[in-house]
Amino acid sequence: MSPAALQQVLTLEDAATFLRLPKEAVLERATLGEIPGRQIEGAWRFLLSALEDWLQTPDQRSVLLSQAGALASDESVEEFLAQIYEARGRLEVEPSKD
Repeated sequence: MSPAALQQVLTLEDAATFLRLPKEAVLERATLGEIPGRQIEGAWRFLLSALEDWLQTPDQRSVLLSQAGALASDESVEEFLAQIYEARGRLEVEPSKD
């Protein structure tokens, strides 16, 4: 394997340095599957290109918020919500107890 290819495979310590995060934070997130990596014979390995792609990908919360904003002016959303609550057999807003 070429030296350049070896530099593309990072250890836990290398990945933490690259991401500028504590090693423990990288380990926790990798274990949860939040950071792309593989545990091989008890040692974590990370592809530099996978970490770069991961950093450039918007997080799910940002994507959901942008999608919600896109639906804000959609006139069919109100009807769709009403159908959902009707199917659930409950009101969209609970009656006031006053």
